[in-house]
Amino acid sequence: MRIYAAFVYIFLYLPIGVIALFSFNAGRHASQLQGFSTQWYGKALNNPFVMDALQTSLIVALVSATCASVFGTMAAVALQGIRGPLRTTFDLLIYVAVMIPGIVIGIATLIGLVTLFDQLNPVLAAIWPSGTPPQFSMGYGSLIAAHTLFTMALVIIIIRARLAGMDRALAEASSDLYATPMGTFRQVTLPLIFPAILAGFLLSFTFSFDDFIIAFFVAGSETTLPIYVFSSIRRGVTPEINAIGTLVLAASLILLVTAQVLLRSGRRRG
Repeated sequence: MRIYAAFVYIFLYLPIGVIALFSFNAGRHASQLQGFSTQWYGKALNNPFVMDALQTSLIVALVSATCASVFGTMAAVALQGIRGPLRTTFDLLIYVAVMIPGIVIGIATLIGLVTLFDQLNPVLAAIWPSGTPPQFSMGYGSLIAAHTLFTMALVIIIIRARLAGMDRALAEASSDLYATPMGTFRQVTLPLIFPAILAGFLLSFTFSFDDFIIAFFVAGSETTLPIYVFSSIRRGVTPEINAIGTLVLAASLILLVTAQVLLRSGRRRG
């Protein structure tokens, strides 16, 4: 069994290791290792198209992770007070949002937003007082909305798991001491679930930053880093692409490890 597990991990992580190794290639061909050099990292970081795509990805990931954390926390706390068939229905919707393939979410979001914009733009043009009215279109807004809806389900699951492990007597004691519901949440619940909120934020940021499938459908004229990488490899893989992939991998691993540490520390405190 251990040998089988070892082969599975090798199969999963060996290609990633090869990409990281060839990102230090001194040659111009991604498949031929011709010495050790960090020149491709410098070229990637000095490429204006890479920097623009990186800026777009960071903005979208930061805003969508913040929105997902806020709305996900509100939803998770609210769901704790629901019981019966309604609770089961909400649970089903949350887990379905995580299980649905990204391409289905991307197509559905694209169709939904295009239909909505087709309805809103004529109305906006009719009521606009003078000049050229603004137009709703695909871009930052659609990217943030799509990523927020997807990652919010992850945040809800993480925070609900933390809420389930809390001692209910703490909130009841706060109520017995005449604390308001908001006061109980601010002084009792929030400090206990804050590690889960932060972990959910980091996971949401990672999923949004790394996403290609959903972003490909709803990005419009904007280019995120995964979209830039996909467009570049269609012309051939270069050591610069390997360097970009290695940097993204390192950043994602750091965020995921940090999120896991926060979740474990939260469980120990609870």
